[in-house]
Amino acid sequence: MNQAILITGGFGYLGGRIALAIANETSCQVRLASRKPCTAPPWLPQAQTVVMDVLDTESLRASLRGVKAVVHLAAVNENESAVNPEKALRVNTLGTLRLLQAAIAAGVERFIYFSTAHIYGAPLEGYISEQVVSRPVHPYAITHRAAEDFVLAAHDERRIRGYVIRLSNGFGAPAYAGVDRWTLLVNDLCRQAVQTRQLVLRSAGLQQRDFITLHDVGRAVCHLLALSRDAGGDGLFNLGGELSMSVWDMAQRIANCCRETLGFDPKIERPVPAPGEEAPSLVYDISKFKQTGFVLEGDIDIEIKQTLRLCESAWQDDASKHPLAT
Repeated sequence: MNQAILITGGFGYLGGRIALAIANETSCQVRLASRKPCTAPPWLPQAQTVVMDVLDTESLRASLRGVKAVVHLAAVNENESAVNPEKALRVNTLGTLRLLQAAIAAGVERFIYFSTAHIYGAPLEGYISEQVVSRPVHPYAITHRAAEDFVLAAHDERRIRGYVIRLSNGFGAPAYAGVDRWTLLVNDLCRQAVQTRQLVLRSAGLQQRDFITLHDVGRAVCHLLALSRDAGGDGLFNLGGELSMSVWDMAQRIANCCRETLGFDPKIERPVPAPGEEAPSLVYDISKFKQTGFVLEGDIDIEIKQTLRLCESAWQDDASKHPLAT
């Protein structure tokens, strides 16, 4: 019986936390795909590892043997997509199609594809449900939107249970400090707090974002792994935390958590808002996903504090050298 869950991008920021959630919440074997030979990571020593390239048919076949479900996260990130849109199209769209086709051929039961909320456009604003027409403007979002259609078409044709998750801003401590996603807002601010004892914003921070804890992202995947076909409906779901706040508010929240966790209060610096400057509101509607029985339970402060502790552990030497640390 197929019991393994294959996670592409499983060594990454989202993938690592999702792998841990699956290992802790299900009886399935976690299989992490990598483009280079590697061993099981120390944070999940029981995991299997396979060498896989989404554009190489033979490696896909080998990686999918004995697999019950695929969680597909591997993609060219937003920065590289902007620099090289053709590569993004090959990997994010064509690569997803080839992996999907190989999964169907291998008899895989479910295919969970992580897309992005930015398929709705940028910046995100107003009320956004799955009924809002998608108008992506960035190569990263455009290539994800194209990949979505292949997954949902296969789901509609009942060739596989295909689920598309349009994720908002997931945040929380990565599985290990070496994950190369410290430029993300919350991660960056936590790192700044530890390394420099200050939080520097590049804007006034009035723009709204929807935040969801990585704890709930992992739980959402486990929920989809157990969901019946009827409950899964058309397979398309927004996933956010029902927690819209400004960047400025998040910075203040991080400063408060830093005081409670690490014992100091970092200074927050930002450009002064222009007179009358405001940002549009944002409501990222996840009611469709909640109708399947999913309930949010993540704690924003716990995720922030865990991230701060990880930063302190990883960059303690940097923090000790800062003049404010003496």
